[in-house]
Amino acid sequence: MTVAQRRGRRIMMTPAELDTFLTEQRTCRVATVSADGRPHVGALWYVWDGTSLWLYSITRSRRWADLRADPRIAVVVDDGEDYGELRGAELSGTAVFVGEAPRTGEPCAELDVPERLFAAKNFGLDTMPHDGRHAWLKLTPDAVASWDFRKLAGL
Repeated sequence: MTVAQRRGRRIMMTPAELDTFLTEQRTCRVATVSADGRPHVGALWYVWDGTSLWLYSITRSRRWADLRADPRIAVVVDDGEDYGELRGAELSGTAVFVGEAPRTGEPCAELDVPERLFAAKNFGLDTMPHDGRHAWLKLTPDAVASWDFRKLAGL
């Protein structure tokens, strides 16, 4: 993963910190561009596999329709209440549709790891439940910006 950031180098997460942060968090905010150029942002659960962010999205959503027309995507994962606790990351790139849509559980080797991770993290299960309404989006980021304001205390 390319981690390039010009501003805020003092508060930028290291690759290991970023990996831990993305693994531990559950909710992200997904930004897409509608056909008329308006941005759309919505919250979504995700799972991080160490390289890519996997998003389990409803296939009849505005997000899904936007990405079918224009696969550019930006995702923000953040945490913290007080200023000195704020931390997060913005990942951007191109969304890739993986597996059948909607997902019914047909064998798909590329989904074995993300579905196992997602089921354990979000449902406490060993296998992924499928409702026939969701499908997978994969974001392998082209760009990542991160911040951890907790590092300011040590400056």
